[in-house]
Amino acid sequence: MRRTLTVATVAAALLLPAGPLPVAEAGSAMPPPGKWSAREAETFWTADRMASAVPVTPTAAAATGPGTGQDFDGIPVVGRMFVMKGGGAYFCTASVVASPGHNLVLSAAHCLLGTDARQVAFVPLYTAANPQPYGMFPVLRAADGRSKVWIDPRYKSLGADKGATLDVAFAQVGPDADGFPVEEVVGGNRLVTGAGYEHAKVSLIGYPASAARPRLCVNRTTKFTSSDPGIPGSFLRIDCTGYPGGTSGGPFLKNYDKVTETGDVVGVIGGWKTGGDTADTSYSSYFGADIRKLYAQAVAGAGAV
Repeated sequence: MRRTLTVATVAAALLLPAGPLPVAEAGSAMPPPGKWSAREAETFWTADRMASAVPVTPTAAAATGPGTGQDFDGIPVVGRMFVMKGGGAYFCTASVVASPGHNLVLSAAHCLLGTDARQVAFVPLYTAANPQPYGMFPVLRAADGRSKVWIDPRYKSLGADKGATLDVAFAQVGPDADGFPVEEVVGGNRLVTGAGYEHAKVSLIGYPASAARPRLCVNRTTKFTSSDPGIPGSFLRIDCTGYPGGTSGGPFLKNYDKVTETGDVVGVIGGWKTGGDTADTSYSSYFGADIRKLYAQAVAGAGAV
């Protein structure tokens, strides 16, 4: 089963149908114009509403022994991205990426795709026991009310399968309720592109739907080239157990530093079958020239603080 956003108003086991998820893409008609601040986000995304939101689905089968995923206390730079779609509350995993404006987060495109996406907010280090340890950061809206999210337009036109190599999104978040940019509060991972597919040691972090805390696994990545003409391209693959719905958008971190609790982000759960079709193998679109270009567009659009 593909990793897809799940609706909060129904049982957590009930997932959306496979296929592209609704967007918060800059340039699509969606929420009404108006300010969307950290105070408004905190008022809207109550602890109960965040707890009721549902995640993104698992990964695919593996050729070698998978790494063992374990629930852990999390790190500040990774959290949940909450979004309303239709009448339901949803979430994916997202992480802060270093930028000149200190205001960008990274997730999977299928998590933020859809003209009905609204009230989008990033919550670093969310856990059921402590829903807002570092506050809440609203995804900003443009003057026309559209969320400031950058997704390669080819992903939207091709769809989640044929556009699987472009399943990446950057979003601009506003300051927290005290006026601080997200990167100054929790730090940021460094975006690395063109580093290849095979990495000896990658930390995979995601928020499974049914877990009260995030999940961590460390394993190597390999190159996976799809033989399905309907889902063309090559992807990063990692064997890690227990990454079902909700983990989409979770970062692949290389060179993780336990002191700064940041690393080099070389992928996010998504891509092939929006992350995979089993919970024990995950995929990512390759971070190459297309993703570097998308990041540059987001940096230019988000500006500096």
